[in-house]
Amino acid sequence: MGISGSDAAGITIGEASEREALKRIFPRLPESDATLVGPGDDAAVLAAPDGRFVVTTDMMVHGPDFRLAWSGPVDLGWKAAATNLSDVAAMGAVPTALVVAIAAPPETPVAWLEGVADGFRLACTELAPGCGVVGGDLSVSQTLTIAVTAFGDLGGRRPVLRSGARPGDVVAVSGALGQAAAGLRTLFTEAVDAAGEPDAARLAAVVAAHPDTVSAQLRPRPPIADGPLAADAGATAMLDLSDGLALDARRVAEASGVAIDLHPAALGPDPRTALTGGEDHGLLATFPPGTALPGGFRPIGTVRDGRGLLVAGAPFDERGGWDPYLEWDGRRG
Repeated sequence: MGISGSDAAGITIGEASEREALKRIFPRLPESDATLVGPGDDAAVLAAPDGRFVVTTDMMVHGPDFRLAWSGPVDLGWKAAATNLSDVAAMGAVPTALVVAIAAPPETPVAWLEGVADGFRLACTELAPGCGVVGGDLSVSQTLTIAVTAFGDLGGRRPVLRSGARPGDVVAVSGALGQAAAGLRTLFTEAVDAAGEPDAARLAAVVAAHPDTVSAQLRPRPPIADGPLAADAGATAMLDLSDGLALDARRVAEASGVAIDLHPAALGPDPRTALTGGEDHGLLATFPPGTALPGGFRPIGTVRDGRGLLVAGAPFDERGGWDPYLEWDGRRG
């Protein structure tokens, strides 16, 4: 699955020039419907019919964010796209374009980078049709890093912020809760060698035994279309569930100056994992009472007077979620 796997044959990026590598990668990348000037110049030019645009950026770094023993190039391209697309959707916007920068070790095969490009294309096609890669950069580093900047079109909508939740609002979520964390736990318990290090040789059997949870970790499928639907339905606050339900719900509560009370029975068969796991990349939103919830949204709680996060009416003080500054053990794998 990693760089040194079966795709390692052929020219490496250390042997090819940046220009030659890009010539092989760009034809595999998805095109954006918003492109006026695409790759080839110093910068792209995008149409912005609304007169405003949403922009966000995120990095994936080998070690704290992924392990090459478990994630192949298509997985990484897919996940890098999906995690940025979900941030755009969380503002109520439609994703329009991505800019991608990759720093990789010089022994990385160019064919491996082509696989990353394929992952971007597949993710955009499935999750955000019309969104594409309009430019980027390549560099060399001993730590593989993928940085993505994403753009979106509000289409006349107001942006949905984290700060708009009001007492009486319904708290709702679109997307699975806890599956990505369950998948990561499975990888760290079953797809490792005797020393506890990630083991690519064990991965196929683990994926076959736990396809849904492992896929939720390696190739998340956030409900991108539900972001604009939520905005159109009058969502008062919204954010991408990237760091865990407890951590992210607390962020909405703090930004809005309210308390968010989550109902454990609505969180699925494993409420604790749903609360404290991360990388779901679903959408958490609040809606005025009586709103017909759009798309895949389902109610999981209520906004109340007060401050902070409650679960079944009781304060939930455990941080939960994922913080690379606190959680990463320094290993890569």
